[in-house]
Amino acid sequence: MAKLLSKINPPAAQYRDRRFDGTQEKFEEALRTSTTVYVGNLSFFTTEEQIYEVFSKAGDIKRIIMGLDRQKMTPCGFCFVVYYTRADASDCVKYLNGTLLDDRAIRIDFDWGFRDGRQFGRGRSGGQVRDEYRMDYDAGRGGYGTVLRNELATRQQMLSALSGGMDEDRNPRLAARGDEEDY
Repeated sequence: MAKLLSKINPPAAQYRDRRFDGTQEKFEEALRTSTTVYVGNLSFFTTEEQIYEVFSKAGDIKRIIMGLDRQKMTPCGFCFVVYYTRADASDCVKYLNGTLLDDRAIRIDFDWGFRDGRQFGRGRSGGQVRDEYRMDYDAGRGGYGTVLRNELATRQQMLSALSGGMDEDRNPRLAARGDEEDY
C-alpha cells in the first residue's frame, strides 16, 4: 500500500540540498513552487545550445545555467534550466527525465531555485563530488574519476622511478643508437 501511495504523491525531489537556508518545510514549499529544474549526468561536452534544443520542447525557457568546475571554469556535467511557469518545469521532469543527450541518460529533478554560486561544482577538485570517486572510465565526463586518476598517476611515477631510467630519455645506449630492437 505504501508503494501505491508514493506513486500518487511522489516526493518533490529525491535530493536535499544541504546548503538550503531554511527548514525542511520551506525547502519542500520551494520545490513545490519552483520553476527551476536540475539536470545531471551531462557530458562535459554538451553545449548550452543542445540543452536549449531539447528542453524548449517542454516549454519556454527563461534561463540556462551551466554547471562549472570552480577551478577550471569548464563544464562539469550538470546545469539548471529555469522555465517561466511551474507547468513547463513539471512537464520537463515528467517527459524528459531519462532522455539521451550526447549518448547519456540525463537525470532531471525539481530544484528549489537557482542562486548565484550554485553553478560551481562542490567537489574538492572543483567539479562534482560524484566524479571524484568514479572508478569506471567515462569519456563523456573526463575519463576516470579524480581520485583514481591521481592514484594511477602516482603509480606511474613510482614505476618510472623503480625502472631506473630504462626509457630512451634516460638510457644513453638507446639514445645514442636510436633503435630499441636490441633492448
